[in-house]
Amino acid sequence: MKTNQSSLPFHPYILLLISILSVSISSIMIKSSDTPTSVAGMYRLYISVIIMLPFVPWKTLRTSEMNKKDWSTVLLAGLFLGLYFLCWMESLVYTSVASSMVILSLQPLFVMIGSYFIFRERTNILTILCLIAALLGSLIIAWGDIGVSREALIGDGLSLLGTILVSAYMLAGQKVSRKIDANLYSVIVFFLGGSVMLVYNLLNNITLIEYNSSDWTYFFLLAVIPTIFGQYIFNLLLKSIGATTVSVGIIGEPVLAIILAYLFLGETISIFQFIGGLITLLGMAGYFWTPSLTQTVSKDRSYS
Repeated sequence: MKTNQSSLPFHPYILLLISILSVSISSIMIKSSDTPTSVAGMYRLYISVIIMLPFVPWKTLRTSEMNKKDWSTVLLAGLFLGLYFLCWMESLVYTSVASSMVILSLQPLFVMIGSYFIFRERTNILTILCLIAALLGSLIIAWGDIGVSREALIGDGLSLLGTILVSAYMLAGQKVSRKIDANLYSVIVFFLGGSVMLVYNLLNNITLIEYNSSDWTYFFLLAVIPTIFGQYIFNLLLKSIGATTVSVGIIGEPVLAIILAYLFLGETISIFQFIGGLITLLGMAGYFWTPSLTQTVSKDRSYS
């Protein structure tokens, strides 16, 4: 797991915590609105693009080392992002949030495998065990709510496809992260992702403009909090800590969502959620602490 914080305003893990917290808040925001998820997702991405446009360093395009293959990767990343949102949205029609959450928690596993084949990143056994512990905790959190049916299998299949798509999105972002500014990259993939959802809305005759002021405020907040302070920071961190570490951090989203729901919505915390959340946090802590431990042991051996 690499760490390079030369161009970051704060330590990567502080930014990762901010982004996970921001994404977690979105689950509470979504519960407060009855607008179609595909419309909210579309405007969430489009409004983010409008907000970020003034901060895009367009001059960097002149000195960019991006080639046609790299630009193709960026285009694919935007397509993956839009399709991920659509698959995740449609999966909830057929299956429970709990079942989808368990499948989505496999994201760091897919990213770790992809990173090995694409970037030749190797992971030690202790790190893998910590990741498995975090995944186990996520499974326990959802265990009390998981149901099995024919309909659920369709939803689980869509959720699995969404997990593969978001993993591919992360890997694509890491592949070009050293050649393109994170602001420029985010604006492009957010626009493309929003356009995928626009096409979906048009094909399904979903209205795009007949919403009241509270809905537009909701779209704006979705753009600022979970997208700019969430997804954008994820993209920013791909260069410094890599897609696998970002994905492991995302496992903590359900834990934070549960805590926020308890604090702001008055929801109770079940024994499954408490035990699973504790195991998830311990697994994540072990994952982030392991590289420091490995470096310390290596230094000690070099001095002996």
